[in-house]
Amino acid sequence: MAPLTSLLAAASLAGLVAAIPAPKMGVTTGSQVRQVRNPNYVFNGPQALYKAQLKYGKAPSERTKKAVERSKAYLAKRDEGSATATSQSNDVEYTIPVSIGTPAQVLQLDLDTGSSDLWVFSTETESDQVNGQTLFDPSQSSSASYMDGYTWSISYGDGSTSNGDIYTDVVTIGGITVSSQAVEQAQSVSATFTRDSASDGLLGMAFDSINTAQPSQVETFFDNAQSSLDSFLFTADLKHNTDGSYGFGYIDSSLYTGDITYVDVDNSQGFWGWTSGGYAVGSDDYVTTDIVGIADTGTTLLLLDDSIVEAYYNEIDGSSNSDTYSGYVFPCSSSVPSFTFGVGSTTFTIPSDYMNTGAVYDDDSTCFGGLQSSSGTGTNIFGDVALKSAFVVFSGADSPTLGWATKNL
Repeated sequence: MAPLTSLLAAASLAGLVAAIPAPKMGVTTGSQVRQVRNPNYVFNGPQALYKAQLKYGKAPSERTKKAVERSKAYLAKRDEGSATATSQSNDVEYTIPVSIGTPAQVLQLDLDTGSSDLWVFSTETESDQVNGQTLFDPSQSSSASYMDGYTWSISYGDGSTSNGDIYTDVVTIGGITVSSQAVEQAQSVSATFTRDSASDGLLGMAFDSINTAQPSQVETFFDNAQSSLDSFLFTADLKHNTDGSYGFGYIDSSLYTGDITYVDVDNSQGFWGWTSGGYAVGSDDYVTTDIVGIADTGTTLLLLDDSIVEAYYNEIDGSSNSDTYSGYVFPCSSSVPSFTFGVGSTTFTIPSDYMNTGAVYDDDSTCFGGLQSSSGTGTNIFGDVALKSAFVVFSGADSPTLGWATKNL
């Protein structure tokens, strides 16, 4: 993926908030940064489920483990051939450009609201774990300062542990600069990250309480940037099969229509937790029920309770809960319904084409669903499949909230 050449500057449990809170509208002292789509990303359904389960501290089921191994074996065998396989997946991977150090070194990082560590591939990363990523070199930054005795360690992705040491340095995202941000240098990374040559690390945007730094936690970029922001918030305008954007410190009113509906966030577990009021499958009646979950830009799929997942796939001809793929699949020729979820007094509908992630890795006639069971993660997760259907405001005020609005397509 080519680096982005320019920035577009001037760019949860219970309780519903009826009125839009204090954040100012329009372009003020905030900024916006484009998401860059990776068109070469090959979606792997079993791997996506495996990653989500590990990310939230659960042991993946034997079914999921076996499905991942089958997919790895198949893809390895396919890669030995002379033909190039082009992904037909409707899913995409995004990164944003992040400048670190003096002079600035630009890395492409995944913005992840489900974690709280800013970590990067670096010149300290074991050479056999690097696969085309841009490496941050703290020795080339005059503003880098080693945090003696500090380490970090995360378990997610394919189950291996990513870990390393920590420096502080200047970090700039979309025109917002933090002069002394903790930047975690990867010394070892999992195979999942090694294979993803388009991503140079992660930018965690959850709450500080789940940061993994030792002997004490370090603050996230979002918290450190608070004094530089006109409003203590960031926004996500994720897109389907094209570039989206994140805004920092302001709400761009040109990106949505109507009002923003806010819901209270429960951050007691460190995540952007909230409660949806119900759901509907296609044109079926709306079912009123509390769906307690989290908003996570770092999870591809929408993961919900089994009863909801079963209700959805009962409407798709030929669908099945597959052991081979460790999730629900269906004939790609089948009609797929939309999915609606409640936010306060309103609802948002995920279009049917978002609910189909595309063909599975070894069969062009079988498609993997964008909605899967949350039983392997221990919590419901409103991942990118859901977040792409709305303009979303992550407000980090004293009483944090999530705002949802109808996006301008």
